[in-house]
Amino acid sequence: MKHITFYFDFISPYAWLAFQALPQALQGISHSVTYKPVLFGAMLKHHGQLGPAEIPSKRDWTYRQVQWLAHTQGIAFQMPATHPFNPLGLLRLAVASQASGVPNRYVTEKIFKQVWCTGQDAADAQALAALTTHISPSRDPQSPEVKQQLQAWTEEAIALDVFGVPSLVLEGKVFWGQDALPMLRAYLEGDDWFSGPAWHGVRAIPVGVRRR
Repeated sequence: MKHITFYFDFISPYAWLAFQALPQALQGISHSVTYKPVLFGAMLKHHGQLGPAEIPSKRDWTYRQVQWLAHTQGIAFQMPATHPFNPLGLLRLAVASQASGVPNRYVTEKIFKQVWCTGQDAADAQALAALTTHISPSRDPQSPEVKQQLQAWTEEAIALDVFGVPSLVLEGKVFWGQDALPMLRAYLEGDDWFSGPAWHGVRAIPVGVRRR
């Protein structure tokens, strides 16, 4: 059985699409998944990047594309009242849901649906309080331990060369984005392409040098 770590932030619509598509995308393949919340904003800061919603033309395209993808894939989807929003409360709730700091699929899905299926303000305090009551976390989401665990998951992801969400990490290899699921499946099925230069030689290309 292969083990996959799914790094995500509830702020990402692509993370929701990938989360919903993952079971079908890997159907028939023996695997397990660990879901780890991370703070996407901290990743962007670490890599010196702007988020998609911070670039007007990219934001407009992103919002159109994710709704199209949800439509074509038959995934429930409704943009939240405000985006981007502060996801910290939701991320900490997910971490607090289990003593290990790793939420199960039920909790992860429940929070994702609150963000991407209701059309409400994802950072609304009353909605967060109701969601917290429903999930009944094993720890206080505002405790120092929970905050430190979220930071630790984020730092762990960055150390593994994760630069965006969603990212699925398997055997030290990063598969980024909802559209990487077919590539992940091919890897799990032992596709010969992954033993060739296209996969292993990319790091050997010097930065700034154009290949002909």
